[in-house]
Amino acid sequence: MAAGFLPEVIADLAAQLFRSRVFRKRKQTRRDRFLGQIDAITPWAALVEAIEPHFPEGKRGRPPIGLERMRRMYVAQQCFNLSDEGVEDAVYDRQAIRRFVGISLSREDAPDATTLLQFRRLLEQHNLTQVIFDRINTHLEQRGLLLREGTVVNTTLIGAPPSTKNEKKAREPEMHQAKKGNQWYVGMKVRIGADIVGGFVHTVKGTAANASDVSQVRNCSTARKRACMAMPATSVRRSG
Repeated sequence: MAAGFLPEVIADLAAQLFRSRVFRKRKQTRRDRFLGQIDAITPWAALVEAIEPHFPEGKRGRPPIGLERMRRMYVAQQCFNLSDEGVEDAVYDRQAIRRFVGISLSREDAPDATTLLQFRRLLEQHNLTQVIFDRINTHLEQRGLLLREGTVVNTTLIGAPPSTKNEKKAREPEMHQAKKGNQWYVGMKVRIGADIVGGFVHTVKGTAANASDVSQVRNCSTARKRACMAMPATSVRRSG
């Protein structure tokens, strides 16, 4: 009876394994996509080059967790702002993070919180956190994915009472109608250009309210700036 029961168990396990492989290609989540982007833009070889001279070789005691896994676990921790215990739990709970770190729980355990703590202390002891940050920024800048300087442009809509008139009993030509959301305003727009690094204001431009933001962004950036980012308009209602 036992001999006849064993083939059924094996067949059932084989069917479960087949179903798990069929349904493994599930929908890609936002976490999957995010970690895929991080994996693609991170200069892993440069990080190994910076950390490896300080990483223990494991000649004494138990063999250390591989540098490949530790650096990926550290990056995942920074991306999701997790504690040492939190990222350890995330490796067990989240398949996307396990794939990113490169751990298969069927063959090995995830590095524990104490191991990650020791790795972080190693980085801090040798000032490697700043080295990692600088190398990632250098890599992104070389690929055109990081802008170290530029201009942020903010547009403010200054509303004026519809009855406002000048000495000639006529409305000022700069005053025009503009719609923000579902509300119409009569007035002007002020565009303020600020340095993206220092935050100081270097340009202030006033136009009619109906002037498009895109047409004025260039006027709010300085010639030495390499990038310009526009922010949505805010509205200010002037009394009087």
